[in-house]
Amino acid sequence: MNIIIYSKIKTLRNLSFFIGISLLFYNCAKSKAAEEPSMEKKVYVAEKNEVVTVVLKNESFQKELISNGKIVAAQKNSIQFEVSDKLEHLYVKNGDFVHKGQVLANLNPFKYQQRVARAEIELKKAKFQFEDMLVGRGIFTTRRDSIPRDIYEMVASRSGYDVALLEFKTAQFELKSTKIIAPFSGKVANMESRVYENVSAGKDFMTLIDDGFFEVEFHMIESEMSDVALNSRVQMIPFALGKTYSGHISSINPLIDKNGTILVKAVVKNDGKLTEGMNVKVRIQKEIKGQLVVPKSAVVLRDNQEVLFKVINGRAYWTYVKTTLENSSSYSVIAHPDKSSSSLAPGDTIIVSGNLNLAHDSEVVVSPNEKN
Repeated sequence: MNIIIYSKIKTLRNLSFFIGISLLFYNCAKSKAAEEPSMEKKVYVAEKNEVVTVVLKNESFQKELISNGKIVAAQKNSIQFEVSDKLEHLYVKNGDFVHKGQVLANLNPFKYQQRVARAEIELKKAKFQFEDMLVGRGIFTTRRDSIPRDIYEMVASRSGYDVALLEFKTAQFELKSTKIIAPFSGKVANMESRVYENVSAGKDFMTLIDDGFFEVEFHMIESEMSDVALNSRVQMIPFALGKTYSGHISSINPLIDKNGTILVKAVVKNDGKLTEGMNVKVRIQKEIKGQLVVPKSAVVLRDNQEVLFKVINGRAYWTYVKTTLENSSSYSVIAHPDKSSSSLAPGDTIIVSGNLNLAHDSEVVVSPNEKN
């Protein structure tokens, strides 16, 4: 009997233990669930098509003609000695700026000085003989314009005076030619000779470049001839510098070459950074009045055709257009002549930004940063 009662008490204790454990797990799970935030439903917000617009108006369009060219010196000359001898002095080096009339180099002048002295002696002898022959003919002057031409030529030839005078002038020229004097102001280039080296007559000794102004040579196609004229303004951008220079057209070759192009030259002032042989981009602008002008970003493709989006009462409607002129930033446009529904007029509000993914009849919001 006691054994049975003990067994029931033990069973009740085990049952109470399991019930306590279960309640403990239940309370923990309930507490954890209370700590986790509740999941909220996402609210769908309609996407706003924010755009930037401009008001279309008649204005001047800057038509651009683009070409590539090369910078060449407006004045560039190879300088040579007229006589041969050893180089005695060299006063400049490559890259130096020199002034007109400045002595640049000279040869050893000794033998040419001797030739002048000898020629001067021979000239004096011939002149005495020339004067004696004139006196024998009753002529007491040596002024050429006071002597009959036939008598002067005969006496000068027989006395050797004309030959002696020629030799003297030649000797003077050769002595003078032992020096190189700058014929104009500019920079020295391509000089390779050194002092005490022998220099040959007629061989290129140096190049002198007037770099105060440069010419830019470029080609334009035949159909663009009517858009250029002498003294038209041009812009030149050297590829190596990325800086824009202004100039004007100085010459237009009237002949069309085998490639269907014409040679055009423009003059540009050097600021000290331009160098002979630089490659440049040339841009010529011509003003065309009375055009409907829009930024390039305003024109997009729909159905493989060019369209503009107009804003009417807060909605975007496309209209087919044709671009008639183009420059680096803008188009000149007209309503497409083959589309009866196309219309374009001054005063229309045109979308210039935010139009890439727009559909016809989309609702739009004009940005406060509207361009005017």
